[in-house]
Amino acid sequence: MYEAVRERHSTLRSQDAAVLEDPVGESLRGHHAGLARRLGQAAAYLPEVASFSAPSPAAGSADWSDLARLLGRGAFADMFSRRATPPPDWEPVFIMEGRQMIWPGGRPVQARAAIDTGLVELGAADVPEMLDLVARTQPGPFWSRTHELGTYLGIRTGGRLVAMAGERLRPPGWTEISAVCTAPEARGRGHAARLVSALAARVLARNERPFLHVAETNTAAIALYERLGFESRTQVTFRGFRTP
Repeated sequence: MYEAVRERHSTLRSQDAAVLEDPVGESLRGHHAGLARRLGQAAAYLPEVASFSAPSPAAGSADWSDLARLLGRGAFADMFSRRATPPPDWEPVFIMEGRQMIWPGGRPVQARAAIDTGLVELGAADVPEMLDLVARTQPGPFWSRTHELGTYLGIRTGGRLVAMAGERLRPPGWTEISAVCTAPEARGRGHAARLVSALAARVLARNERPFLHVAETNTAAIALYERLGFESRTQVTFRGFRTP
């Protein structure tokens, strides 16, 4: 399946393919540089923004040491989908199989998604509600300043936030859609489809392309994204470690 998709997207420029191999590092070195902390060639997001970190593209022992010092002793290092693994004295914390999905080039998003008036933009004042929704739905890591990574949209019912999604990683030319979640009592109403479609429309409007990551076991989400028009690009393995 993945080989067929790669062939279908062979017209992608080489730099496009490259940035999707290391989306965290590319984001920290580029669009999100203002939300990064650094030591030598190692970089990580500010802890209130995201837990992701990245050594240099061709990390050697000195680069891993820099990252360990940057994060601190015994700290959690979320390496996201980075293929290179740290030295043996870094303790494994978790491993999870997933996939990276992208929006096919040239495919327009449904016009109504760009003018969905039932959606609200979320910001700093909404953080307590966003954190509460994340705690109840567990879409993935989300912290008090995660909303600063990009635009976050929500749906309210009776004034209460019941669904949201937003922009996370920003490698050059691409924007990741993430934190897609719906409260249990509001599921089955198409909220996730509306939010993802609206965000995809916004990304495409600024001449970037949407992509996302999903756990391989989350078959319902994969089916939803495929219905919306996303295609699987490649398999990824998410890994977390604890620094020595």
